[in-house]
Amino acid sequence: MPPDAMRIAIVTDAWAPQVNGVVRTLENVVAELRNLGHEMLVVSPADAPSIPCPTYPEIRLALMPPPTIGRRITRFGAEAVHIATEGPLGIAARHWCLSRGLPFTTAYHTQFPDYVAARTGANPEWVWRYVRWFHTPAAAVLASTPTIERALGAHGLTRVRRWGRGVAPLFRPTGERNATMAALPGPVLLHVGRVAVEKNIAAFLAADVPGTKVVVGDGPARAALERHYPDALFLGALFGEALAAAYRAADALVFPSRTDTFGLVMIEALACGTPVAAFPVAGPVDVLTPETGAMDPDLPTAIARALTRDRAACAAAGARFTWPASARQFLEALQPFGPALARAA
Repeated sequence: MPPDAMRIAIVTDAWAPQVNGVVRTLENVVAELRNLGHEMLVVSPADAPSIPCPTYPEIRLALMPPPTIGRRITRFGAEAVHIATEGPLGIAARHWCLSRGLPFTTAYHTQFPDYVAARTGANPEWVWRYVRWFHTPAAAVLASTPTIERALGAHGLTRVRRWGRGVAPLFRPTGERNATMAALPGPVLLHVGRVAVEKNIAAFLAADVPGTKVVVGDGPARAALERHYPDALFLGALFGEALAAAYRAADALVFPSRTDTFGLVMIEALACGTPVAAFPVAGPVDVLTPETGAMDPDLPTAIARALTRDRAACAAAGARFTWPASARQFLEALQPFGPALARAA
């Protein structure tokens, strides 16, 4: 290991085979940190028995008691712990760290109160109480945008640090275009992401706009949306170069979510030269500019405006988001155990 390298443990309830922005962010940052010489331990649902998540059985909730997580972290020789999610594994890791006086960082990846409200109808303010309880002891809470920083601060979480996102080099304006999409009547409007109720995809599919609508992704709402919107083309999940080819074949990416904290697909689309249409909410307001997309409370209006944006300007804006920069921010926010570990031993 290089002299300044660390042993870093990440505890996350979201991991492969799940496909979402949290997993992709963690996978890319872990890869960057390993390239820098850091030793990484990921404690994930792959390491423990699990049960289906209520209302979302495709997601498994892992069950691992705090002592078990603690033994894994101790055997690894971790010098810092990051707790990525607020689920059962995150709760167990939080308990273990607090019981030993060890510092840890957390991250706020999703508008969790709005997400739960969309799926269950629960009052978001009730969920904010849980969010405050979970994150308040953290030495730092990592947030992806200024809007999310302000939202956390307004709910009493003040130790917030910025943790941006990146784009892999394969997302670029040059390269193949998805042949199926290229043959469709234009403009071709694309949505990429998990096909679930909280993504608000119905707002996109119901928008009265010309052209063809394409959905890339999979999830529990797909079958119902396919039945209700037979004119839309559902391509399923795409990855890597195939996903980049889909972005390049689209005239605009439509991002109707109101619950994302960032929206990784937006910067991937931009890096491929594809403008973005969205609602003016957290995520889009921090990522998009008048040159790279359009935001409006009326989604058809945002789509019409996005279609006029210059693709070269979009590609240049998307290229500014890099995973090495994201990994540096993650490292700068970490709180190494130092003397606390000796006291806990």
